[in-house]
Amino acid sequence: MALLNFRSRSETAPPPVKPEVEAFLQDYSIEVMPRTAEKVEDFRALLPAGTRVYIAHIEGTPIDDMVATARRLNAEGYTVMPHFPARIIKDKATLGDWIARYQGEADVRQALVLAGGVSSPHGDFHSSMQLLETGLFDAAGFERLHVAGHPEGNRDIDPEGGNRVVDEALRWKQAFSAHTAAEMAIVTQFAFESGPVIAWADRLRAAGITLPIHIGVAGPAKLQTLIKFSIACGVGASLRVLQRRAKDVTKLLMPFEPDEFVGALAAHKAANPDFNITNVHFFPLGGIKANATWAIEHGGTAAVPADAKT
Repeated sequence: MALLNFRSRSETAPPPVKPEVEAFLQDYSIEVMPRTAEKVEDFRALLPAGTRVYIAHIEGTPIDDMVATARRLNAEGYTVMPHFPARIIKDKATLGDWIARYQGEADVRQALVLAGGVSSPHGDFHSSMQLLETGLFDAAGFERLHVAGHPEGNRDIDPEGGNRVVDEALRWKQAFSAHTAAEMAIVTQFAFESGPVIAWADRLRAAGITLPIHIGVAGPAKLQTLIKFSIACGVGASLRVLQRRAKDVTKLLMPFEPDEFVGALAAHKAANPDFNITNVHFFPLGGIKANATWAIEHGGTAAVPADAKT
């Protein structure tokens, strides 16, 4: 007789859709890389039509691969938002070339502008603010520019802890938003605890940082996978959620899913309609299909795939 009896995810019926979660997942976005996108035969079988798909630009990925992925997603009917990581862009000419290629070959009109997770800059830029100051995105008529947010701080930016430099950067970006025709928003690193995230969002608003926040959510994944990515991405405070989970042998082998985190934020949003977290941004750490399936099961009308049969 087996000591533990784990039921697979496929053997359990999806939970009923909660109206507040359905509302919260409207217009969600998701992040891919060229190599993960290649594993998806047809995004229209997984994602709602028009979903914003970020393309993460990891150091060493050729711009040709990035543009090809953007072109494919655009052709399948998705809004494409590639990363522009300052520290891997050599100079203003390179930035201009990337913008021209994305627009000319894939009709890209949106960008996530960030410093990038590289310790030493490859060229002239070390911050997202420097990229925005070039004026190239505005000159190209970009319609939307997103910037990074860090609910738990960022040791690369504030090496001694705290949020002083991170907050200064967000104040600068808030001011910049008044001088660009592009719509702006903050998209965050993923987190696992709703309370600190709500407190962080409220603190930003009280400080006059009113850009809409798209909260990062880790999609379903093995616990070990989430711990690995959390350490690599500096999501230190939220690790305690995963550590508590790891101590429960009945949950150790089951995928970690964002039900509790998303549910709590959705309930807070329903009770506080002016809450400045407006959208969900998924990091599909356990795979794009697994993430899309979770959204379909929990999101109701917010997550119906583009090619769903009616």
